[in-house]
Amino acid sequence: MLRVAMCGCLLCGGIPLAAQTQEYLSAVWSPDLGNGMYKNPVIHADYSDPDVCAVGNDFYLTASSFSCVPGLPILHSKDLVNWKVVNYALKELVPTDFYATVQHGKGVWAPSIRYHNGEYYIYWGDPDFGVYMVKAEDPAGEWSDPVLVKAAKGIIDPCPLWDDDGKCYLAYAWAGSRAQINSVLCVAEMNAEGTKVVGPSRIVYDGNDDVNHTAEGPKFYKRNGYYYLMFPAGGVQMGWQMAARSRNVYGPYEARRVMEQGDTPVNGPHQGGWVQTASGEDWFVHFQDKGCYGRVTWLEPMTWKDDWPVVGEDKDGDGCGNPVLTYRKPSVPSSVRVNPAESDEFDTTELGLQWQWHSNYQDLYGFTTPYGFIRLYSWPLSEKYINLWEASNMLLQKFPAETFTATTKVTMVSKEDGQEGGLIVMGWDYAALTVRREGDRFILIQRVCKDAEQGGKESVEKLAGFEPSERQTIIYSPTVSRSVYLRVQVAEEGMCRFAYSLDGQTFTPCGKPFKARQGKWIGAKVGFVCVEPHAEPAVNRGWMDVDWFRVTP
Repeated sequence: MLRVAMCGCLLCGGIPLAAQTQEYLSAVWSPDLGNGMYKNPVIHADYSDPDVCAVGNDFYLTASSFSCVPGLPILHSKDLVNWKVVNYALKELVPTDFYATVQHGKGVWAPSIRYHNGEYYIYWGDPDFGVYMVKAEDPAGEWSDPVLVKAAKGIIDPCPLWDDDGKCYLAYAWAGSRAQINSVLCVAEMNAEGTKVVGPSRIVYDGNDDVNHTAEGPKFYKRNGYYYLMFPAGGVQMGWQMAARSRNVYGPYEARRVMEQGDTPVNGPHQGGWVQTASGEDWFVHFQDKGCYGRVTWLEPMTWKDDWPVVGEDKDGDGCGNPVLTYRKPSVPSSVRVNPAESDEFDTTELGLQWQWHSNYQDLYGFTTPYGFIRLYSWPLSEKYINLWEASNMLLQKFPAETFTATTKVTMVSKEDGQEGGLIVMGWDYAALTVRREGDRFILIQRVCKDAEQGGKESVEKLAGFEPSERQTIIYSPTVSRSVYLRVQVAEEGMCRFAYSLDGQTFTPCGKPFKARQGKWIGAKVGFVCVEPHAEPAVNRGWMDVDWFRVTP
């Protein structure tokens, strides 16, 4: 009798290990080298400002999601190397009315995740509204509605600490873009439940010293009687990691540098968090800014020297480590080789966890179905339309690796001229390959825009023309439709080349090469756009049915 090895982790749903291995081997980024070693980054995708916590032999990671919805991704791992997205803690952004349309770069900034008294807590700062918190007993289950812990403009990067005496504190930083101050870290007392700031704020670290400027992103810990703040300084692209310690929660704190780039190719290295395995090993998860690929996730060994953390490899023994490119995996009881999901057959009524909308979801953005496709409706563009920076209904996922190919089969169903849908690589610059109705035919077009946030104008190039695949003659609402396969190949440094096919076998290169560019605090993303011109009165919407989306090396 054939025996199939099964994973015992409830979060994996009992997927056969052979299937998980096949899924892993087909992934476009594989950090687990299969020989007890791993390579960095452990996640080559834009999980910005990562923070981690450990509960038993399980590790959970969350990250900034800004205005993308659902927000606060929850990733699970057994070994800190192999990660899988298992949930989101935030179904919609609050205030809901404000985030009903796209608000690039706003929303969820730099969260922290902690486990306390049988519950998981996530705190984040919305730079325009204040500090929020959600909690759950099961990170893969339902999370509470957001609680506004402190209303304020400009507070970011909050992290709680429950002390030995039951008191609770919150460390945080400031966004100069909102508060007109930055580079200072503050601590304030919360109530014991962690739901409200109840005490005054104190500055506990000042980076306005021309040395450790841009101090931000504090993570708060206690060890051996010391309070520790671990935080980055020096800026996202060229900065370093700091640690500050004190015997008193409000300081004074003494600080030193504990990780820097050194002679490695790893710029930054930036904001993250300390985590300890059940066996007592110390590790540090942080990000590196990789331009169009976003802020990718690194795992570093961590040790202690004279009650100071040392992050990375400290080859010269000066107490300041450097990032590792490869290293032995953490010593843990078990691990499963998995990756965050990439491809999607759209075979269920649950939206895949790799997908996020560009704002709070509205019904008319589209629907999943039980019929093997997802339907996206054409969204009316504004009367003063300039470029797709305004579009809230995009369904997108992160770039999953440095090089990959994304191919999709779509059917554009149109009721009116100008309705179009297709594949897009979205960021401050974007390029889209779409199918648009013109009269009784469809035109394949490429939209390209540079400096979209600054009002850059699109160039639109017609590439090919097609007869409809199908015509319907419903008197009150006739439609014409066209099925087509669309593809984008992403090469090193984010160079994108598009192609199309009518049979799914032979692909014709088309359009101009395009260099992807990051968006507002997020990496470039790939996915779908479906729009129509502004019209008064409103016209009948068209739609795009997406059969599948497949990512390959």
